[in-house]
Amino acid sequence: MELYSKRACELIELIRKKDISCVEVVQSFLNRIKEKDGSIGAFLYLDEEESIKEAKKNQESINKGNELGKLAGIPIGIKDNISVENMQTSCASKILEGYKSPYDATVIENIRKESGIIIGKTNMDELGLGSSNENSSVKSVKNPWNLNKVSGGSSGGSAAAVSSMEVPLAIGSETGGSVRQPASFCGVVGIKPTYGRVSRYGVVSFGSSLDQVGAFGKDVRDCALLTEVISGVDSKDSTSVNIPKKNYSENLNKDLRGIKIGVPKEVFNDLDSTVRNSFEESIKVLKENGAEIRYCSLSLNEYALATYYIISSAEVSSNLSRFDGIRFGRKAENYSNLEELYVNSRTEGFGEEVKRRIMLGTYVLSKGYKDEYYRKALKVRTLIKREFENIFKEVHTIILPTTSGVAFNLGEKRNNPMSMYLSDIYTVPANLAGIPAISVPCGFINGLPIGIQFLSNYFNEEMLFNLAYSYEQSTKWHNINPQL
Repeated sequence: MELYSKRACELIELIRKKDISCVEVVQSFLNRIKEKDGSIGAFLYLDEEESIKEAKKNQESINKGNELGKLAGIPIGIKDNISVENMQTSCASKILEGYKSPYDATVIENIRKESGIIIGKTNMDELGLGSSNENSSVKSVKNPWNLNKVSGGSSGGSAAAVSSMEVPLAIGSETGGSVRQPASFCGVVGIKPTYGRVSRYGVVSFGSSLDQVGAFGKDVRDCALLTEVISGVDSKDSTSVNIPKKNYSENLNKDLRGIKIGVPKEVFNDLDSTVRNSFEESIKVLKENGAEIRYCSLSLNEYALATYYIISSAEVSSNLSRFDGIRFGRKAENYSNLEELYVNSRTEGFGEEVKRRIMLGTYVLSKGYKDEYYRKALKVRTLIKREFENIFKEVHTIILPTTSGVAFNLGEKRNNPMSMYLSDIYTVPANLAGIPAISVPCGFINGLPIGIQFLSNYFNEEMLFNLAYSYEQSTKWHNINPQL
């Protein structure tokens, strides 16, 4: 069996036992990327020389009898909106083309402390705005299960890289479902931790009150390991919370006796019959594993999508104002005055979807409309948070479909923004509330993977990992790989 086909935790164990070397592992994945990524487009930048150098350094340490960190020389793909020192951080946008970060984001520091190797930067929707990874200014990401389908977004490159076994682990970021949705489309595990669980320092901001760094893995244990590594309070991020993190990957428990799982009644109203069948089968598995199923109501979910797009667009219009060709971002060559410099730099640097969101955000913040839209959306967000808090007084976790269907065709929704936005209908509530949520594979429809997600109360990631692990170990979906 090729090394690239093994899970991260398997590889770590083999490295520690000296059955394989760190260099062999990294080289195996580099070869895999060179062989397969031309047709997928998951990576924007590969740091082959530095990866091999780090692998050799780790192996020398092992040979001297030293203990490596938790990641023990495992290569990891990093979404291109996360700063890595001396590596490009373009956010897949022309506005940041050629920019190299002078420092590491905190999540990168944490990965390096635990002997992880940064193999390269993964593709994404431009500046995190999109649900299909077709908005990248460089190239679209294709789904490893069907190259005519989208990978999901905006962290589609990270999801596709793990799915196609180009890396065993990857980092993404999520504002409204950008980890969980591509995880579902690509048949991998993806988690959005509680807002504040992981530092955002060094992450290019989209929606500051919504953004969170998340992890991808082929199975729950791998995803849990990476999450425990990147979690923790950070003095450089005032929104990070000082709550002790746990060794999620070492304490996984399949026993669901006494666990109450809430099933929102509203889910069944508009669910496609094939997705509904997979969803109901997943509930049966959880019941067989000892969980108690309780039906509940998320009556405010119908307002979540509109609330999310108002708030996130308002925040992104503010955050992206710094990219003007003077403070940050590429500078237009042709201009005759300051206003033309601003206009031309942003016109040339931003893609269509980014411009659309900036316009929407500026509109909802403008005089005469701020109260009607933005402030009203903030009030609805508070109500959504309270609804989740009340439900979690009755149940430990909530189960939902991750997406309303499987991956769609490339180009199918590019000219229909509303249809594209509806891809996030089941994921945005967790972002608005700031609660943790994890997506795990739950089956296939017409040869394409689909996922279910579990949501829990603030900082209860341990519950999510145990629940997802119990479900995963009772099914076969995580063991099926795309035939590339």
